[in-house]
Amino acid sequence: MKKPGAIRSVALPLLVVAAMIVIWTVIWWSGIFHESAFPGPLAVLRGFREEARTGQLFTDLITSLFRVTCGFGLAVVTGIPAGLWMGQNLLLRTAFLPIVNFFRNLSPLAWIPFAILWFGVGDASPIFLIFLSAFFPVVLATMAAAANVPTIYSRVARDFGMSDSEKLMRVTLPAIMPQVVTTLRVTAGVCWLVVVAAEMIAGRDGLGFAVMDSRNGLRTDILVVEMIVIGLVGVGIDRALEQLTKIPSIRWGYER
Repeated sequence: MKKPGAIRSVALPLLVVAAMIVIWTVIWWSGIFHESAFPGPLAVLRGFREEARTGQLFTDLITSLFRVTCGFGLAVVTGIPAGLWMGQNLLLRTAFLPIVNFFRNLSPLAWIPFAILWFGVGDASPIFLIFLSAFFPVVLATMAAAANVPTIYSRVARDFGMSDSEKLMRVTLPAIMPQVVTTLRVTAGVCWLVVVAAEMIAGRDGLGFAVMDSRNGLRTDILVVEMIVIGLVGVGIDRALEQLTKIPSIRWGYER
């Protein structure tokens, strides 16, 4: 039997969604906007059926998810070790921190001209842009977390006779993972925004290109379908990464 709190957590968001659909319908029915510029809920529902029948929406979704997975994964497997390295070495941190901050504040979309020149139009350009959007924030967050691990942890590890590798795996990584996981959730959302923007400007497939294609074809009903899918997938990515916070060795960091 579900608890009252669990029921409310499902019912209240559904009520808000229902209210938004009602407001949407009223605005469409009022005729403030032309139907071609403001499709109604039924037109969007028909657009969903059309996209499901052709399978094009699913193909574009898989393409965009593949690019995000490659770029984000590459940023994680290189950014976390780089951040650990810098966080545990003051000289490296002093040397590289200004350049990391510079690139972190440089919009990945500014790299689009070079991405097209270097990698052409295809998967490589968006993956490169997604990597840039995630790598530097991950490095910075990991570095800050590693540099601020309480010294008492190191003293305890030394008292227990741990080697450097044991200290890294059993003390440092568990201590910094809450901050790292929070950063991964934020950067994954940024990556999802970047892939759509990159595909809109320099893509020939994917959800971003589909959005531009729908706009050029004046299919605003399909455009709304794609916007709904983009939003839902972004929420799904965040919920998937949120599961990392439930791992016992990470969860303790959120409960202090």
